[in-house]
Amino acid sequence: MRPLKVGEIAAAVRGEILCGSPDALVTHVSIDSRDVPENTLFVPIVGEHTDAHRFLPDVAAKGAAAAFTAEGYPGEAMPETMALIRVPDTLASLQDLAAAYRRKIRIPLIGITGSVGKTTTRELTALALSSRYRVYKTPANHNSQIGVPLTVLEIGEEEIGVIEMGMSIPGEMTKISRIVRPDAAVFTNIGLAHIEQLGSRENIRAEKMHIQDGMPENSVMILNGDDPLLSQYGGIRPGFRSVFYGTGKNADCRAENVTMEDGLASFTAVIGRERVRVHLNVFGAHEVLNAMAALTAAHEFGADLQRAAERVSSFRGYRHRQQVFQHDGITVVDDSYNASPSSMAAALRILGGMRKEKRRIAVLADMLELGESAGAMHREAGKNLVRNHSADVLFTLGDLGKEIAEGARRENPDFEIYSFDDREALRDSLFSFVQAGDAVLFKGSNGMKLSALADQMSGNA
Repeated sequence: MRPLKVGEIAAAVRGEILCGSPDALVTHVSIDSRDVPENTLFVPIVGEHTDAHRFLPDVAAKGAAAAFTAEGYPGEAMPETMALIRVPDTLASLQDLAAAYRRKIRIPLIGITGSVGKTTTRELTALALSSRYRVYKTPANHNSQIGVPLTVLEIGEEEIGVIEMGMSIPGEMTKISRIVRPDAAVFTNIGLAHIEQLGSRENIRAEKMHIQDGMPENSVMILNGDDPLLSQYGGIRPGFRSVFYGTGKNADCRAENVTMEDGLASFTAVIGRERVRVHLNVFGAHEVLNAMAALTAAHEFGADLQRAAERVSSFRGYRHRQQVFQHDGITVVDDSYNASPSSMAAALRILGGMRKEKRRIAVLADMLELGESAGAMHREAGKNLVRNHSADVLFTLGDLGKEIAEGARRENPDFEIYSFDDREALRDSLFSFVQAGDAVLFKGSNGMKLSALADQMSGNA
């Protein structure tokens, strides 16, 4: 973060300095009372269960430079070294501060959005751009109304930034787009994640397209041409350019001659008059599109395609996202971070392609936030698992996991299936069942906490 004075911060959020020096410097912003290094601005978020204003004395004692408060001066004695800035709403003020900071830094920012693959595409895009620029990227999964402003405020002296932008409710994308003001937007796809809140894929697309609300004139929309809801979309606003990437002949930036070997894809990236062979080190054919999105974005910002492709090829995955480990003779496919119907299908394709292993074991848990059609979607996943020969054995966890089992059983009544309500019971049964030579896939929504089992089986616990 570039240094800001307390007085500048107060002016940006139209706050009142209750105490402390307006000349004190801030170089870090935190919402976590445990994360208060020197020169920190602490923002107490009022949540459903906790009002972080109660931590103001604690962060003051730790040496925070400043804090927002929506409650005036705390009753307890406060060290005079910490400035207090009174604001009407601490979250809104965090967002206002980030928007003001964005206007100050003026470097190109690329927004990454979509239903599936945002984090991988963010990583690949940052790598591709690093062939030419000093790149800032969203840390962890900070892609929400709270995470995005914190992300923007941490940008320092980098030359370009890649910002992951998620949404789960109506209005959220508009809010974060007006903070980020991305110069380019990359869309991975339109899937079923958050359909419970938004009702349909068309509604999901409409909400994500509000990323345009904060984009300046002459911005570029980088869209997945293989996704029918994006390739056929007519709502790109006047003055914006659209560039399509994909595998079809109509894509502006294409992947040709795609081959697979041991689950890893190679392809020829064709962008303009350039043709470059790309070899990926992350599993799954679907990663071709993520890589093409990254290379298209890098090309738009002037990166050399050959160098960008070399950087993309160096990527070996992200924690709990399609990582493959060998441990005690067992191949573990850890894709336990989250799940939607499309990402579960992609993970099962990876498992299905592992023909050298003795048995392919799918450990699948609930896919959350799918709304009224959740049961049918889970049964469809189970049916396709059997029909596509993606696994030899199925373990499930949770109520919706049982629907996966039901779908598999309907397709083949003799298919080997074990279903559990309790994660520890699943663990005990699975670990006694698995043998050297097996391949095991872990896939489910983050709330089902399969990551702990994946870590144990892969030796990463």
